[in-house]
Amino acid sequence: MTDAVTDNYLHTPDNDIIESMNDEVEVVCPVCSPKIAVPHDVLKGGQNPVVQCQECENVHPTKIEKVKTFNVKVIINKGEESFTQITLLTSEEDVSVDDEIIVDDGESDEVFPVLITAIESGEKRLQKANASEITTIWGRAIDEVVVKIAVHRGRNTEAMHKRVPGGYEFIIGQEETVDKTKIRIKKIKIRDGSLESKTGTAVAAKFIKRVFAEEVQRKSWGDGKTQWSMKGKGRSW
Repeated sequence: MTDAVTDNYLHTPDNDIIESMNDEVEVVCPVCSPKIAVPHDVLKGGQNPVVQCQECENVHPTKIEKVKTFNVKVIINKGEESFTQITLLTSEEDVSVDDEIIVDDGESDEVFPVLITAIESGEKRLQKANASEITTIWGRAIDEVVVKIAVHRGRNTEAMHKRVPGGYEFIIGQEETVDKTKIRIKKIKIRDGSLESKTGTAVAAKFIKRVFAEEVQRKSWGDGKTQWSMKGKGRSW
Protein backbone atom coordinates (compact mmCIF):
# COMPACT_ATOMS: atom_id res chain seq x y z
CA MET A 1 0.00 0.00 0.00
CA THR A 2 1.26 3.50 -0.64
CA ASP A 3 1.44 5.96 2.20
CA ALA A 4 0.32 9.24 0.58
CA VAL A 5 -3.11 10.13 1.91
CA THR A 6 -5.54 12.65 0.42
CA ASP A 7 -8.76 11.73 2.16
CA ASN A 8 -9.23 15.24 3.55
CA TYR A 9 -9.16 17.00 0.19
CA LEU A 10 -11.62 17.70 -2.58
CA HIS A 11 -10.59 18.44 -6.15
CA THR A 12 -12.20 20.98 -8.44
CA PRO A 13 -12.43 20.34 -12.20
CA ASP A 14 -9.21 22.34 -12.76
CA ASN A 15 -7.48 20.23 -10.06
CA ASP A 16 -7.30 23.07 -7.53
CA ILE A 17 -7.08 21.68 -4.01
CA ILE A 18 -9.59 22.79 -1.39
CA GLU A 19 -8.87 22.06 2.26
CA SER A 20 -11.42 20.18 4.31
CA MET A 21 -13.05 21.69 7.38
CA ASN A 22 -10.41 20.29 9.73
CA ASP A 23 -7.45 21.53 7.60
CA GLU A 24 -5.48 18.36 8.24
CA VAL A 25 -3.78 15.93 5.88
CA GLU A 26 -1.37 13.02 6.06
CA VAL A 27 1.83 13.37 4.01
CA VAL A 28 5.49 12.47 4.51
CA CYS A 29 7.70 14.89 6.43
CA PRO A 30 11.21 15.43 4.98
CA VAL A 31 12.62 15.97 8.48
CA CYS A 32 11.13 13.34 10.79
CA SER A 33 9.22 10.91 8.56
CA PRO A 34 10.41 10.78 4.92
CA LYS A 35 8.84 7.36 4.25
CA ILE A 36 5.68 7.24 6.37
CA ALA A 37 2.80 9.71 6.01
CA VAL A 38 2.08 11.52 9.29
CA PRO A 39 -0.54 14.13 10.26
CA HIS A 40 0.10 17.71 9.12
CA ASP A 41 -1.78 20.99 9.52
CA VAL A 42 -2.53 22.82 6.28
CA LEU A 43 -1.07 26.34 6.33
CA LYS A 44 -1.71 27.18 2.66
CA GLY A 45 -3.92 25.43 0.14
CA GLY A 46 -4.29 25.81 -3.61
CA GLN A 47 -2.04 24.42 -6.33
CA ASN A 48 1.09 24.57 -4.10
CA PRO A 49 0.01 23.59 -0.58
CA VAL A 50 2.23 24.28 2.43
CA VAL A 51 1.87 22.17 5.57
CA GLN A 52 3.29 21.93 9.09
CA CYS A 53 4.19 18.57 10.62
CA GLN A 54 2.34 17.86 13.87
CA GLU A 55 5.26 15.73 15.08
CA CYS A 56 8.31 18.00 14.61
CA GLU A 57 6.62 21.29 13.55
CA ASN A 58 8.63 21.44 10.31
CA VAL A 59 6.96 23.64 7.66
CA HIS A 60 7.34 22.45 4.08
CA PRO A 61 5.59 22.41 0.70
CA THR A 62 3.92 19.18 -0.38
CA LYS A 63 2.21 17.60 -3.36
CA ILE A 64 -1.15 15.88 -3.14
CA GLU A 65 -2.23 13.75 -6.06
CA LYS A 66 -5.81 13.46 -7.20
CA VAL A 67 -7.26 10.15 -6.00
CA LYS A 68 -9.74 7.96 -7.89
CA THR A 69 -11.85 5.24 -6.27
CA PHE A 70 -12.76 1.80 -7.62
CA ASN A 71 -15.36 -0.77 -6.62
CA VAL A 72 -13.45 -4.06 -6.69
CA LYS A 73 -15.02 -7.52 -6.59
CA VAL A 74 -13.60 -9.79 -3.89
CA ILE A 75 -14.35 -13.52 -3.78
CA ILE A 76 -13.82 -14.72 -0.22
CA ASN A 77 -13.33 -18.32 0.82
CA LYS A 78 -14.46 -19.08 4.37
CA GLY A 79 -14.47 -22.67 5.50
CA GLU A 80 -16.50 -24.74 3.02
CA GLU A 81 -18.15 -21.79 1.29
CA SER A 82 -17.23 -18.89 -0.96
CA PHE A 83 -19.07 -15.60 -1.33
CA THR A 84 -18.63 -12.34 -3.19
CA GLN A 85 -18.24 -8.86 -1.70
CA ILE A 86 -17.52 -5.44 -3.15
CA THR A 87 -14.85 -3.29 -1.55
CA LEU A 88 -13.66 0.24 -2.26
CA LEU A 89 -10.00 0.76 -3.19
CA THR A 90 -8.25 3.96 -4.25
CA SER A 91 -5.78 4.68 -7.03
CA GLU A 92 -3.06 5.16 -4.40
CA GLU A 93 -3.32 1.53 -3.28
CA ASP A 94 -1.21 -1.37 -4.54
CA VAL A 95 -2.02 -4.86 -3.30
CA SER A 96 -0.07 -8.11 -3.55
CA VAL A 97 -0.72 -11.81 -3.10
CA ASP A 98 -0.30 -12.66 0.61
CA ASP A 99 -1.27 -9.13 1.65
CA GLU A 100 -3.89 -8.81 4.38
CA ILE A 101 -6.70 -6.37 3.57
CA ILE A 102 -10.00 -5.35 5.10
CA VAL A 103 -12.99 -5.91 2.83
CA ASP A 104 -15.59 -3.37 3.83
CA ASP A 105 -18.86 -3.81 1.97
CA GLY A 106 -20.72 -0.52 2.30
CA GLU A 107 -24.05 -2.01 1.21
CA SER A 108 -24.16 -4.76 3.83
CA ASP A 109 -22.00 -3.08 6.51
CA GLU A 110 -20.05 -6.34 6.74
CA VAL A 111 -16.31 -6.19 7.40
CA PHE A 112 -14.02 -9.13 6.59
CA PRO A 113 -10.26 -9.43 7.26
CA VAL A 114 -8.97 -11.22 4.14
CA LEU A 115 -5.64 -12.76 3.07
CA ILE A 116 -5.21 -12.28 -0.70
CA THR A 117 -4.58 -15.56 -2.52
CA ALA A 118 -4.90 -14.37 -6.15
CA ILE A 119 -5.32 -11.18 -8.17
CA GLU A 120 -7.02 -11.06 -11.57
CA SER A 121 -6.58 -8.29 -14.13
CA GLY A 122 -8.72 -9.21 -17.12
CA GLU A 123 -7.51 -12.67 -18.13
CA LYS A 124 -4.15 -12.29 -16.40
CA ARG A 125 -3.11 -13.40 -12.92
CA LEU A 126 -0.79 -10.92 -11.19
CA GLN A 127 1.31 -11.09 -8.05
CA LYS A 128 0.92 -7.34 -7.46
CA ALA A 129 -1.38 -4.71 -8.97
CA ASN A 130 -2.68 -1.21 -8.51
CA ALA A 131 -6.37 -0.90 -7.67
CA SER A 132 -6.98 0.58 -11.15
CA GLU A 133 -5.82 -2.67 -12.80
CA ILE A 134 -7.76 -5.17 -10.71
CA THR A 135 -10.78 -7.08 -12.00
CA THR A 136 -11.16 -9.53 -9.10
CA ILE A 137 -9.40 -10.30 -5.85
CA TRP A 138 -9.53 -13.83 -4.46
CA GLY A 139 -8.95 -14.23 -0.74
CA ARG A 140 -9.31 -16.31 2.39
CA ALA A 141 -11.15 -14.99 5.44
CA ILE A 142 -8.92 -14.70 8.50
CA ASP A 143 -9.70 -13.93 12.12
CA GLU A 144 -6.69 -11.67 12.68
CA VAL A 145 -5.46 -8.47 11.07
CA VAL A 146 -2.08 -6.75 10.92
CA VAL A 147 -2.31 -3.13 12.11
CA LYS A 148 0.24 -0.63 10.79
CA ILE A 149 1.69 1.63 13.49
CA ALA A 150 3.80 4.77 12.96
CA VAL A 151 5.89 5.23 16.12
CA HIS A 152 7.44 8.64 16.75
CA ARG A 153 10.89 8.42 18.38
CA GLY A 154 12.51 11.78 18.97
CA ARG A 155 12.79 13.36 15.51
CA ASN A 156 12.23 10.10 13.62
CA THR A 157 9.20 7.94 12.83
CA GLU A 158 9.48 4.15 12.62
CA ALA A 159 7.04 1.76 10.95
CA MET A 160 5.88 -1.12 13.15
CA HIS A 161 3.13 -3.75 12.94
CA LYS A 162 0.97 -5.64 15.40
CA ARG A 163 -1.15 -8.72 14.67
CA VAL A 164 -4.38 -8.79 16.66
CA PRO A 165 -7.94 -10.15 16.40
CA GLY A 166 -10.16 -8.03 14.17
CA GLY A 167 -12.27 -6.97 17.15
CA TYR A 168 -9.29 -5.93 19.28
CA GLU A 169 -9.64 -2.27 20.31
CA PHE A 170 -6.91 0.35 20.22
CA ILE A 171 -7.65 3.24 22.59
CA ILE A 172 -6.25 6.74 22.14
CA GLY A 173 -4.14 7.74 25.15
CA GLN A 174 -3.50 4.19 26.31
CA GLU A 175 -0.30 2.17 26.09
CA GLU A 176 0.39 -0.86 23.91
CA THR A 177 3.38 -3.18 23.59
CA VAL A 178 4.71 -3.75 20.06
CA ASP A 179 7.79 -5.96 19.59
CA LYS A 180 8.78 -5.35 23.23
CA THR A 181 8.46 -1.57 22.71
CA LYS A 182 6.04 0.39 24.88
CA ILE A 183 4.05 2.96 22.91
CA ARG A 184 1.27 5.42 23.70
CA ILE A 185 -1.44 5.90 21.06
CA LYS A 186 -1.89 9.50 19.89
CA LYS A 187 -4.14 9.25 16.83
CA ILE A 188 -5.91 6.61 14.75
CA LYS A 189 -6.59 6.82 11.02
CA ILE A 190 -9.88 5.09 10.15
CA ARG A 191 -10.44 3.29 6.86
CA ASP A 192 -13.26 5.68 5.95
CA GLY A 193 -10.69 8.51 5.88
CA SER A 194 -11.41 10.13 9.25
CA LEU A 195 -8.72 10.76 11.85
CA GLU A 196 -9.53 10.23 15.53
CA SER A 197 -7.49 12.05 18.20
CA LYS A 198 -9.77 12.34 21.25
CA THR A 199 -8.37 10.63 24.34
CA GLY A 200 -10.40 7.57 25.29
CA THR A 201 -11.72 6.90 21.78
CA ALA A 202 -11.64 3.16 21.03
CA VAL A 203 -11.43 1.74 17.50
CA ALA A 204 -11.57 -1.95 16.52
CA ALA A 205 -8.49 -3.15 14.63
CA LYS A 206 -10.48 -4.21 11.56
CA PHE A 207 -11.52 -0.59 10.96
CA ILE A 208 -8.02 0.91 11.35
CA LYS A 209 -5.84 2.10 8.48
CA ARG A 210 -2.94 3.29 10.65
CA VAL A 211 -2.16 4.01 14.31
CA PHE A 212 0.06 6.97 15.22
CA ALA A 213 1.93 6.62 18.49
CA GLU A 214 4.92 7.78 20.51
CA GLU A 215 7.45 5.62 22.29
CA VAL A 216 7.04 5.55 26.06
CA GLN A 217 10.34 6.40 27.72
CA ARG A 218 10.83 4.44 30.91
CA LYS A 219 12.90 5.93 33.75
CA SER A 220 16.15 4.12 34.32
CA TRP A 221 17.18 2.91 37.77
CA GLY A 222 17.99 5.88 39.97
CA ASP A 223 16.04 8.45 37.95
CA GLY A 224 13.12 8.37 40.36
CA LYS A 225 13.16 9.10 44.06
CA THR A 226 12.94 5.85 45.97
CA GLN A 227 12.84 5.23 49.69
CA TRP A 228 16.42 3.95 49.51
CA SER A 229 17.75 6.90 47.49
CA MET A 230 16.11 9.38 49.89
CA LYS A 231 17.43 7.65 53.01
CA GLY A 232 19.28 10.11 55.18
CA LYS A 233 18.20 13.17 53.17
CA GLY A 234 17.68 16.25 55.30
CA ARG A 235 19.64 14.86 58.24
CA SER A 236 22.72 16.52 59.61
CA TRP A 237 24.41 13.33 60.77
